[in-house]
This record gives sequence, C-alpha cells and structure tokens, in this order.
Amino acid sequence: MTDARAAIDTLFAELAITPISIEHPPVHTVEEALPFWSALEGVHTKNLLLKGAKGGLWLVCVPTDRRLDLKSLAAHVGAKKFSFASGETLLEALGVVQGSVSPLALINDKANAVQLVLAKDMMAKPRITVHPLTNTATVSLTSDELLRVVAATGHRADIVDFDAIAAA
Repeated sequence: MTDARAAIDTLFAELAITPISIEHPPVHTVEEALPFWSALEGVHTKNLLLKGAKGGLWLVCVPTDRRLDLKSLAAHVGAKKFSFASGETLLEALGVVQGSVSPLALINDKANAVQLVLAKDMMAKPRITVHPLTNTATVSLTSDELLRVVAATGHRADIVDFDAIAAA
C-alpha cells in the first residue's frame, strides 16, 4: 500500500467511513477502467484538473458520460478561460499523477489552492466511485461520505448543475 493510499484510508477510519473498494490493474483512462468498474456500484467519474487563464485551479468531477462545456463552466465559476493543468501541476497541487485524480486527492492540497466542482446530478445518486489516490483501486462512497471527506480536507464543493449552465 502506498503512503498516499494509507493516508486516505486513515481519513476514512477517522470519519467512520467504510467504502466499497476494488483493486485492479493500473488504469489511466476511463475506457481502461470501465471493465473493472462494472462490478462496483455507483456513478463512475472522470476528474479533470483545470487551470484558469489568470491563475487558480479547479478540480472538476463529473459522470464519465458527461461532456463538458469548459467555456460555460469557466464563466460560471468566475474564470476567464480554462486549460488542462499539466502533469507537473497536478503532482504539485494534488500529489497524484494522471490517472489517479479524484476529489480524495484534496487531502494533499494543504494550501487549499484547488477549488472543487461536483456535478449536481452525480451528487443526487446514491453512490459515487473515485480513485483513492492510486489508479490501482477504486472506491464507492455515498454522496454524503464524499462530502464529509472533502470537508475534512478543509475544502468545500461547488455543486454545479451542468445542464443549466450549458443552457444559459
């Protein structure tokens, strides 16, 4: 077990959360992960670290089948324009590599520099699946459990109705 995985497991224990968990070979894309996720209950997610044109970082977590309108999202959160953060920025900000990104990585954002955006429709579902800081496992948490973990890291989630901002 990696130190990162141990840290998130310790946080789960402190919060009395017992996620449903599966181990699998390393996956780097949603497409690679889907065969393993089929046995795990929950909305499966894709997670993107976005960088604002004038600075700032946003971690966006949405269902795997959601298409994102980055221009509308940037306007909604007050960023002029978004670009994808580099692997180096991802490692510096969240302490994870590409393929291991999830809201759980906020445990490594001690400076509280990353703003979290969660899809409203996803949060309305009973369970959500995310990587526990490694791409060799996936955990399923309730929406409430995910929000409790986020709060325990000192962050708060901006829960966004992506359909509404795309229509605006």
